[in-house]
Amino acid sequence: SATMRQTHVAGEKLFVDFAGDTVAVIDPLTSDIRPAHIFVAALGASNFTYAEARWSEGLADWISVHINALTAIGGVPKAVVCDNLKAGVTKPSRYEPGINRSYQELATHYGFAVLPTRIKKPRDKAKAEVAVQIVQRFVLARLRNRRFFSLDELNASIRECVADLNARIMRKLGKSRRELLETIERPALKPLPAEPYRYAEWKRARVAPDYHIEIAGHYYSVPSRLIREIVEARITSTTIEIFHRGTRVASHAFSAVRNRHTTIPEHMPSAHRRYA
Repeated sequence: SATMRQTHVAGEKLFVDFAGDTVAVIDPLTSDIRPAHIFVAALGASNFTYAEARWSEGLADWISVHINALTAIGGVPKAVVCDNLKAGVTKPSRYEPGINRSYQELATHYGFAVLPTRIKKPRDKAKAEVAVQIVQRFVLARLRNRRFFSLDELNASIRECVADLNARIMRKLGKSRRELLETIERPALKPLPAEPYRYAEWKRARVAPDYHIEIAGHYYSVPSRLIREIVEARITSTTIEIFHRGTRVASHAFSAVRNRHTTIPEHMPSAHRRYA
């Protein structure tokens, strides 16, 4: 219908969603079948499309596919429009969905706004749904009769199909998605930051009487004056940073050893320090 024809401004919006369909990946050792979830992103003005397979729709995967999509596009739009996915949107409220803290950090790092699709606003979803349908038709349908034995193998095939999709001339526009990306969309995008975002999770914890907090079975010290206080830990694959009321009070190297303590001597109460 005429009202649904939205004209999208170059560089303005990237629409993201997971396709409903999964793709089977066969474990070569056990022959077990595991479903891979397909993330789809499409730019508003050029329709340039990105797709990638992931094991889950969880937060770590959700963050990671955004980083890969923005890298493939080669720039940053003003806004990312996401469906009310549990990973990115913590509470789908009518007006201001709570954006997951790690997702908000990603958005701040790249400098885009997060616009969750508003409930009962079909136009918000139309673009992402069309992109998902196109990926189902031109990418997943082509892979349907093939067998994949790893996520990497599946993603290599997806990349090939998506490259073909982006190179096809669109009848109505007489140009390909890639051509429109390079001529109209990319000049309007912000440049990528110098460093990609490093994924972090946040966890709230109460400091124990022994002035440590527990993260994934390992115990990390904080200054002993914070015993029984609530702190927030920012967790990456290499570091644990601990904040109290927004101020960083401790930083540790991440340890995967369970039931052990990482203790900084300065964190001990003075009596312990003399004893130690």
